[in-house]
Amino acid sequence: MNMLERSAAQWAGEFAAVRGEADAVHDAFARAVLGLVAEPGDGVLGRAIAAIGAVRTADALLERRPAEHLAGSVAETGDPFDESEAATGLERWLPRLDPAAFVRTLQQAARVGARFIVPGDPGWPVGVDELGVHAPIGLWIRGHAGALPNTSRSIALVGARAATGYGEHVAGESSAGLVDRGFTIVSGGAYGIDGMAHRAALASDGPTVAFLAGGVDRLYPLGHESLLTRIAETGAVVSELPCGAAPTKWRFLQRNRLIAAASDATVVLEAGLRSGSLNTAGHAAALGRPLGAVPGPVTSPASAGCHRLLREFDAVCVVDADQMAELAGGTLPARAGRSETPGMPGAGRAAVRTGADASPPDPDPAPEAVRVIDALSTRSPRVLADVARRAGMSVSEVMGVLGPLELNGVAVRHAEGWLRRRSR
Repeated sequence: MNMLERSAAQWAGEFAAVRGEADAVHDAFARAVLGLVAEPGDGVLGRAIAAIGAVRTADALLERRPAEHLAGSVAETGDPFDESEAATGLERWLPRLDPAAFVRTLQQAARVGARFIVPGDPGWPVGVDELGVHAPIGLWIRGHAGALPNTSRSIALVGARAATGYGEHVAGESSAGLVDRGFTIVSGGAYGIDGMAHRAALASDGPTVAFLAGGVDRLYPLGHESLLTRIAETGAVVSELPCGAAPTKWRFLQRNRLIAAASDATVVLEAGLRSGSLNTAGHAAALGRPLGAVPGPVTSPASAGCHRLLREFDAVCVVDADQMAELAGGTLPARAGRSETPGMPGAGRAAVRTGADASPPDPDPAPEAVRVIDALSTRSPRVLADVARRAGMSVSEVMGVLGPLELNGVAVRHAEGWLRRRSR
């Protein structure tokens, strides 16, 4: 099957024709379609896929079946999936069901040599399955699928973009030392700590994996294009977003859950109080994965986030590669009053807080507000339906968010549509 040679006008019909081929091909095709219509981590879509499979879910969208049909199909499996959930989901997904965009995605993937893998494929990082209904539908990869954390040990090294010399030194030494101990280094390809962790792994001839917040054809940040290209040559550059997708703040936050889930442990090497790496730490803690933090000078704002993790969220203090390796794969002595989770060394420390306290509080706006802000332009007014399509939300959900944003001076309404107010 050569999907790249098929025109956009034939897409829906050709999708149905794939039924005669192997089930695995059909499932992968359906997941690629679904990955185009939803934002990362869409739990409603995840529930539908878990209940009736990717193929039946994609069929329902492509054939534009009513909400009661989708709700009924899922409910038959025992999932209490009501019609209002299905209706809201369809309102989010259907505006993004674009055959031409799907064909462009495949063309871009072919141009950069990207591949699409799904759960069960060789190289699939099984740790992400623990995200449940929020797990990725599939992953686009540039590089070697075998480099993804699966059977080998892996550790996420994350931290501030505005890293200090101290933070970069610790990141470089730690990454090189962990590679020498057989670990795959996982990070986000960003400036600062992430970049240093990747570079040190490459310099030590070790495997490293970068998870991106946009399509793997859009290497971001641009200043790391050569670094990410080198990672793809020996390791892997990965994203759950289709080729052509732009990175946004919401997608960075969702990308962080994959970094934490794909790794045996997460270590924050340097972070301010508003660092995005605290979001990664929160996902690691919520998953019950070992969480470590490197202390810094008490006078350094760049280490204030690490100190908060150590003080308030029971992160384990680690200072070198030996201690980080122990956190990820060794046996750590339990603290008084704490218990270790069997088979998950250090997990007891990371998971002692549950519910609302499972992760550090996010100082940023609510997730829905982040998505709407991402979808607004500071230059061109956008109508409500366009904002909803870009945010991957329903029109009613967007309306509920725009009101408070307007009151807070973040969004501005004009006769032509909505704008995001420029930051002062």
